[in-house]
Amino acid sequence: MTTHHPIAIIGAGLGGLTLARVLHVHGIEAALFELEPGPGARAQGGMLDIHEDNGQIALRAADLFSQFQALIMPGGEATRVLDSQAAVRMEETDEGDGSRPEVERGDLRDLLLTSLPAGAVHWGAKVTAARPAGPGQHEVTLADGSTFTTGLLVGADGAWSRVRPLVSPDQPAYTGISFVETDLLDADTRHPACAEVVGGGILFALGARRGFLAHREPDGSLHVYAALQAPEQWVSGIDFSDDAAARAAVQAEFGGWADSLRALITESDTALIPRLIHALPAGHRWDRIGGVTLLGDAAHLMSPFAGEGANLAMLDGAELGLALAGHPGDTEAALAAYEQTLFPRSAASAAESAANMALLFADDAPQGLLDQFAFYAEQAQTQAQAR
Repeated sequence: MTTHHPIAIIGAGLGGLTLARVLHVHGIEAALFELEPGPGARAQGGMLDIHEDNGQIALRAADLFSQFQALIMPGGEATRVLDSQAAVRMEETDEGDGSRPEVERGDLRDLLLTSLPAGAVHWGAKVTAARPAGPGQHEVTLADGSTFTTGLLVGADGAWSRVRPLVSPDQPAYTGISFVETDLLDADTRHPACAEVVGGGILFALGARRGFLAHREPDGSLHVYAALQAPEQWVSGIDFSDDAAARAAVQAEFGGWADSLRALITESDTALIPRLIHALPAGHRWDRIGGVTLLGDAAHLMSPFAGEGANLAMLDGAELGLALAGHPGDTEAALAAYEQTLFPRSAASAAESAANMALLFADDAPQGLLDQFAFYAEQAQTQAQAR
């Protein structure tokens, strides 16, 4: 007998979990389906800055804001900008104004997970297909051959969403930027020079069409991305299973850069992991389809250069949950209200992300970023004087 779930959320990332939590706060049950076998199946990535105008709003809607505050990394908002010769071009060492506090992604995910009823997440549930099954109904097939039906199917399943094809033919495209990710462990003791280069928070070390992006984590490690403008075939042309060869290939892209920056690769303690940066078309949207919608990267995958991905996913989840709670018995009205605000917000963030990507990887980098920070500082000063 096929199981029926009134609300089924595909993907237990930050967006899907926020949706489930907001629904739970309002007494609405939802089932989450996650392909990972369990909550500790893989590392959850590095630090996130949770923004006052979206991520923090979502956490308040989820009634988790006070618990979130206990997870904040002191000093995590410190920022420094270097050029390719490691000359410091800008440094902000204070702890910020609280508008974008830093937390570890895994800690935030655990907070959301533990706020849900036991059994809310179905682990090891890989979706292989989803199809319409009557007006406002959908049937979902899992890799183990089982199926279920749902009155509301929410695709919170990321860049390569299995739910998205129900509402949109669009697929992510390569942006022209590739990352190589790695970590330096116990940095202050084992890699003091690298720790000094990165500083206490976030590092941007930029040159023409490439750079190092790094941040300090609460456990004292440094999470590092070597980033460059490159054809899609650049990553496939490197054997990342051969650590020495991969390091040599990445280092070769930074010839002439300061040794203290190249050391972020040469001294790293973990394998190099390639990441191709993809994005959906800016302004991605779809016509209203009964009983299904998207949130997070499934809805508006963009490059990470606006720093909004996790924040937008959480706000999407919170706003969808509030819309459903505010329209009891009328799912279609809730989805229409949610998407009416989702689309313009996503389009604006996608445009900002694309503009920032161009700025960070320009021939004169880091000048564009310095100009942008100076503009923000001037705006903040003007606003402070107005108050």
